[in-house]
Amino acid sequence: MHPAAPMPLVAIACGGTGGHLFPGLAIAQELQRRNCDVLLLISPKEVDQQAVRATPDLAVATLPAVALQGNWFAFVRASLASLRAAKRLFATRAPQAVLAMGGFTSAPPVLAARSCGAKTFLHESNTIPGRANRWLAHFVDEAFVGFPEAAQRLWIQRHAVTGTPVREQFAPADAASCRLALGLDPKRPTLVITGGSQGATGLNDLVLAALPELTARHPELQFLHLTGASDVDKAQNAYRQIKARARVQPFLTEMELALGAATLVISRAGASSLAELAAMRVPSVLVPLPTAADDHQLHNARAFTDTGAARRVNQRTTSPAQFGALVSGLLADDSARARMQTALARWHQPTAAADIAERMLATCGLPVALATPAEAEWQPPARFAKSVQQRQRGTGAADAGSLQSALGQHHSAIP
Repeated sequence: MHPAAPMPLVAIACGGTGGHLFPGLAIAQELQRRNCDVLLLISPKEVDQQAVRATPDLAVATLPAVALQGNWFAFVRASLASLRAAKRLFATRAPQAVLAMGGFTSAPPVLAARSCGAKTFLHESNTIPGRANRWLAHFVDEAFVGFPEAAQRLWIQRHAVTGTPVREQFAPADAASCRLALGLDPKRPTLVITGGSQGATGLNDLVLAALPELTARHPELQFLHLTGASDVDKAQNAYRQIKARARVQPFLTEMELALGAATLVISRAGASSLAELAAMRVPSVLVPLPTAADDHQLHNARAFTDTGAARRVNQRTTSPAQFGALVSGLLADDSARARMQTALARWHQPTAAADIAERMLATCGLPVALATPAEAEWQPPARFAKSVQQRQRGTGAADAGSLQSALGQHHSAIP
């Protein structure tokens, strides 16, 4: 009897922020359903390390990558170390495909993949592509984007507008059950505040300054406030002073419970967060992070607000009184929130993760769970609104470099 053929390996570079990591996890789930081994390549940041603890069935490797935050020397040194580590890893077991989700962990694995003959892909969630993906677009075989306008900003011919994948647990849920699971009153309206993995302090300050007005107008209101690591005590004291019913904590792994419990969400405007709001049909007030690269969160938020799927405020110019009035009005207006929920439906792409997984496997010549048309005949679903720009694709040679047991261990850190 011949031994079973090994399953194909797909590596997903998805570390750095939740906005890169969580869509990568959604695609990983779909690849596993199609008989693939998946290796997640993440950063040492706590947001990455915390999230992968909930994925015991996925192999994980930590690359020594760091973000470019003004220190070019540290960034280049860490990137070269990550490239060498990725090459050692792929020498142990070569992947058939590598998918970059953007951010500072993306480039080294793609360059290492080119040196071992793997197909390469990227996914860009935001309306304005990040620097890593803008650069990688010259090298990868295909790009997937969450917003149609992002494709116009990537120098690549072969692309599809797939939407941003969300994990399968993000689906409309019973609010009372979610509130009970979080220790909240199942009958009280619930305001959920979340600043995401990159920036919560400015949003926290705006919300806390508006608390007296909100609680005066809505004495029955309860709060779930995810403050980030630095503002927990400050927020707890603020709620305690006005005797508001609130659960305050830095992070929550089960974000689907938080969104499911919400009457209204106050959120940053990262693409992954917006995709989760759309999947669960949760009305929101968006407060774009003003320091986001290329102001991409503002552009993301505009896409939603222009279609009536959310409301938007400027953190720097909106007063606490203005903010409180907006939030209070939405809490009191069931029909306005219902209109938001209807508008959110157009932004949810429920098969985004499966579409990306199947397209990658088809490009690699690997079998997929569903019948895949021949390459020359393949067309994305009509909702993709795919448009191919006739550009000259950049070319160039990339001088791209051991996980001690390739996939035998669940989680390894590569020095």
